[in-house]
Amino acid sequence: MELINKSLVNSLSYNEYRALVTNLLGNNESTTKNGSEDLVSYSKLNNSRMKRLDKTTKLDDSVVNKFSSIDKKITWVVLSEGWCGDAAQNLPVINKLAETNSNINLRIVLRDENPELMNEFLTNGNQAIPKLIQLENEKVTKTWGPRPTIATKMVVDYKSKHGQLDADFKKDLQVWYNKNKSENVIEDLSELIF
Repeated sequence: MELINKSLVNSLSYNEYRALVTNLLGNNESTTKNGSEDLVSYSKLNNSRMKRLDKTTKLDDSVVNKFSSIDKKITWVVLSEGWCGDAAQNLPVINKLAETNSNINLRIVLRDENPELMNEFLTNGNQAIPKLIQLENEKVTKTWGPRPTIATKMVVDYKSKHGQLDADFKKDLQVWYNKNKSENVIEDLSELIF
């Protein structure tokens, strides 16, 4: 908990995170200090995705009712970076869910500025993001990420068949995200809380 509390000191709200990404892009920079031009290019693309999802993501009334019924204080700490495609697809939805209930406190920390925290929550030995850490009563109760369950299975299946992810897979994954319309991440986070 000490490591998480230390990271929370410099954490961002969703709106602060979005403003940071946008402002850095105005200076041709990414959230990773001294990042490559590729990271800046990915950040531009993902900033557009997030902007679109911020505008178009709508939650069903049943989802809103479910999440607004939470009567305990929960903090979602999400490790992220502006250049991450999975974060761009999932953070806007995570934010919409958090907005349904003042008992859900969403805080975002940058992965590359918090390596010790990231190393405590690896996925299969990797620093995969976004990584959501759920806290209740000053304790980690659950984690989620870096992708919804269906997308995770897609990654595992593709890697077992092809050895690694390539540009074709990444394109297919983005198509899947668009078709799924955030339904799988909503299902996953519902299971996380309830």
